[in-house]
This record gives sequence, C-alpha cells and structure tokens, in this order.
Amino acid sequence: MIPLAPQTVVLHGHELSYVDSGSGSVVLFIHGILGSQRQWSHLVDEVDEDHRVVVPDLFGHGDSAKPTGDYSLGSHAATLRDLLDHLGVERVTLVGHSLGGGIAMQFYYLFPERVDRLVLVASGGLGREVNLVLRSATLPGAEQVLGVIASGPVLERVEALGRGAQKVGWKPGADIGAIWRGFTSLGDRESRRAFLATTRAVIDIGGQSISAHDHLAGVTPPPTLIVWGSKDRMIPAWHALSAQRALPQCRVELFEGAGHFPHLDDPDRFARVLRDFMAQG
Repeated sequence: MIPLAPQTVVLHGHELSYVDSGSGSVVLFIHGILGSQRQWSHLVDEVDEDHRVVVPDLFGHGDSAKPTGDYSLGSHAATLRDLLDHLGVERVTLVGHSLGGGIAMQFYYLFPERVDRLVLVASGGLGREVNLVLRSATLPGAEQVLGVIASGPVLERVEALGRGAQKVGWKPGADIGAIWRGFTSLGDRESRRAFLATTRAVIDIGGQSISAHDHLAGVTPPPTLIVWGSKDRMIPAWHALSAQRALPQCRVELFEGAGHFPHLDDPDRFARVLRDFMAQG
C-alpha cells in the first residue's frame, strides 16, 4: 500500500489536511482525540475501489493547523461541512471513531440532509463513563504536567523501556501503538493546547459532558452501524447497548478481544463489516 499524499485547503483562515481518493458515493472518516488521518489509511485501499473516500486531520491534530479557538463538536462538524462544500460533496456516509463518533452525531444533528449512513466506532457521546487519563486532562495544571510527560527525554525513556520489553516477548496491541503515536505528537505547545481544548470541550472530571441522548430522541436517525471492542478500556463497550436502546434499528458489531481501536485490532473484519453495511439497500 502506497500512502496517499494529503492535500490542504484553507478553511476559517487555517490549513486543513485531508486525503481524497476514489470515486462513487462518499465516505468521510473522522478520527478521535490524539488521532489523525493515518489511523484510517489502511482502509482507503479497501474502500476507494467503489467509493470516494475523504479522510481529514481535524483542526488541532495531525498535519492540520492548531489554532487557538473553538474545538467543540459543533465547530468540528461545521468545518467538515465546509470541507465537503469545498469538494462539491452533497451527501456522505460518516465513519467516526471515539471523539469522531461524537462529531459524526453532531454533524447529523446539524445537517441531517447531508448524511446517508452513520458508523460509530467506540464512539464518544453515548454515556458518562470515560477513562481517568482523559478526565485528568481537565484538571488545573494539566498543561504543565503534559509538557513534562510529552517532553523528548521522557518519551525517549519510555520508548527504550518498550523496546526492552519487546525483546523479552511483549507485543504491544493496537491501543498501545495508537495512543503512543498520539502522545508523541504533543511535543509542541500548540499541539498540547489543542489537545486540552478538544478534551475539555467534551469531558469534565466526572466523565463525558456531552450526551447524544439529549438530541437523538428529536431526530429520525439514518441507518446506523455501531462497532465496539469488547475490551475497550477508554469507553466501556456497554455504551453500544445503551445506543442500541436509543436507536432500536441500528446494527451493533462487537469485536471480541479488541480494545478502543477495533478498526486497527481487526482491520480486515472492520473493512468487511463496513462494506457490507454500505452495500445494504
């Protein structure tokens, strides 16, 4: 697989990085906190044979700008709407992971006429519970602590420990790899500021502060697929059942043994499930 070269567009005065590949009905992939378009890159070849695939880096993440400003779900959703306008895309299937799932639901709530299908992967916004690590990012002084944790010397030391553990047989799972890559992206102050602003827009010390259940009852949902890993330690898998009660017609796929990144734990199965869902009439 040859990585596709990202493109850039200026939206709201800032550069947004995205991949645009293939032709046909459009699938928009939305990553989560500390994520980037790279987390979906392995799926582009699986999907762009008969679909057009759009994969952005959200503002504050990856190669996109990290401005001071609004990192709320509504702001991210509006930015994605503007990206689709720039690309001349009217309707999409939204695939959102973690924070990206919350953004996908907010996008549908704001712009329902533009959404064909909704795919929520270990999604935020479906319950209060979330890992303590993310909740701690809302505490006073978190920026200073994060600056130390994400500093070069600390990251180098942790990486050395990881290499040593691998030599004696430890194999890091998809969650460890994805989270590690996310933390290594926080080496500069702008990235840390954007991470904290994004986190604090949806989480407080008690857990997730934004609930889709406040809005779901007032809209007719599109065809919806929910994918979760049974061993998700960031957001508990039972949130999928909570969502299913709110959206009785949705389809739920539980990936046994997978963590918070089921699309990385079992990418082949995820691609099959996604393609099957999009092929349904």
